[in-house]
Amino acid sequence: MWWRSASFILDRNDNPPQPESRHLTPPSSHMADTNPNPNPNPINNISAYYQTRAAHHGVVTSDWLAQAQAAVGRDQPSDSDTSLKSSASEKPFSVIEEFNNWRKQPDLAEAVAAIRALASVIRSSEANTIAELQSELKSASDSLKSWDRTSISLTAGCDLFMRYITRTSAFEYEDFNSAKSRFLERAEKFGEISYKARKIIAMLGQDFIFNGCTILVHGFSRVVLEILKTAAESRKVFRVLCTEGRPDRTGLRFANELAKVDVPVKLLIDSAVAYSMDEVDMVFVGADGVVESGGIINMMGTYQIALVAKTMDKPVYVAAESYKFARLYPLDQKDMVPAARPIDFGVPIPSKVEVETSARDYTPPQYLTLLFTDLGVLTPSVVSDELIQLYL
Repeated sequence: MWWRSASFILDRNDNPPQPESRHLTPPSSHMADTNPNPNPNPINNISAYYQTRAAHHGVVTSDWLAQAQAAVGRDQPSDSDTSLKSSASEKPFSVIEEFNNWRKQPDLAEAVAAIRALASVIRSSEANTIAELQSELKSASDSLKSWDRTSISLTAGCDLFMRYITRTSAFEYEDFNSAKSRFLERAEKFGEISYKARKIIAMLGQDFIFNGCTILVHGFSRVVLEILKTAAESRKVFRVLCTEGRPDRTGLRFANELAKVDVPVKLLIDSAVAYSMDEVDMVFVGADGVVESGGIINMMGTYQIALVAKTMDKPVYVAAESYKFARLYPLDQKDMVPAARPIDFGVPIPSKVEVETSARDYTPPQYLTLLFTDLGVLTPSVVSDELIQLYL
């Protein structure tokens, strides 16, 4: 059971056949693109995503928030949305700085910010040949992926961008300026497609929400939030159960957003999922990444929620943009690049006590019902076919 839209499929006509220290270090905004590791994460191997999460979400511990606010105070003042382009005349263009500028927009996904930054690389490039331009793009893409090697969507978004913009016909027969314009045209088109993905998914997903239903959500997924808001705007009556989302309390923020649009919402502690599952009609989760098996990598706790839902015969729906489709095939929970996050239990933890800091888990495809994507509504078994289409 699946439905596919052609909104994202590549145009074939364009292609010939440890726990003592909790201090977090914000990423520097003055890192050169030639740095092989723009965000080295030397402290406890904490993922760059979680290092910077406070500046985006603000629902964190007081110490963490204070550090983030101090970091924001040291940042350069942000430009308006219409002036995010690099000022190459004042200083050398930096794809990392451009990426960080785009990330300041609260509703812009990390992968889309990377795509916008890569488009700016083309715009500001002084290359004189196609080979030089492609080399610049590859170098910029590698720099962005190195910014946070644990981010699945960032890596997949950069890889898909590179595949998409180079699928143009007969570059060897065009003059360089025409070819560069074609690169830029496709780059901006890809950015627009990626930016609009959330709206497409919201329209598809809201059709599965019926009046009187109860929905369980886990973590803060902007695409899941968009689905629920769209359903509410369609005058559907439903209620939502939000897990707290320890340790960064993402469920609190999600509940606050739903309350703003008058959606009935109830907060649960994470350990109350099985207790409350008999009230639930369906489960909605987002995804950090969709892998080749059709499974997902998402916030810690997603796997156990899916297990409980499967046992109690409740459908589990995943909402994920296609730029999160990654060429990964994890075999178990430990078969992933670790993504650590800071943990604050509110009380001192003895140094001899080990703390699990992993930020995400892997949910196999047999525990998922459908995936709502901008490619359409897919069953997990169809994901590998779509990956082939995207990466060919």
